[in-house]
Amino acid sequence: MDKHINPSDAELRARLTPEQYHVTQEKGTERAFTGEYWNHKEDGKYYCIVCGELLFDSSTKFDSGCGWPSFYQQVTPEAIDVQGDHSHGMVRDEIVCHKCGAHLGHVFPDGPRPTGLRYCVNSASIKFEK
Repeated sequence: MDKHINPSDAELRARLTPEQYHVTQEKGTERAFTGEYWNHKEDGKYYCIVCGELLFDSSTKFDSGCGWPSFYQQVTPEAIDVQGDHSHGMVRDEIVCHKCGAHLGHVFPDGPRPTGLRYCVNSASIKFEK
């Protein structure tokens, strides 16, 4: 899918669950420790639920204790865009899929080596494949 050709709102509402739609299109957040992948340990890849873009590899997933899937590195530097988020009275760095702009979560500078980053991702924004 070309970044400039996004699915229509009607198509997304038909294809995504209400939670997936809320998270990816309305910048929502699932409750901590409730998402499908927060404690997921299988080897494989994680893709954007909206467009199918490869975002993360399980080899970079770690248990941060935050209640959401956490990764210390995206699969390629181009996979994810970072933009400022000043909502809810906080200053954070939002992460979105580079290909379609879907909201994924946030990135924080408190992750493990080698990057020192923690990509905190909503399970509702990704799908896993072995």
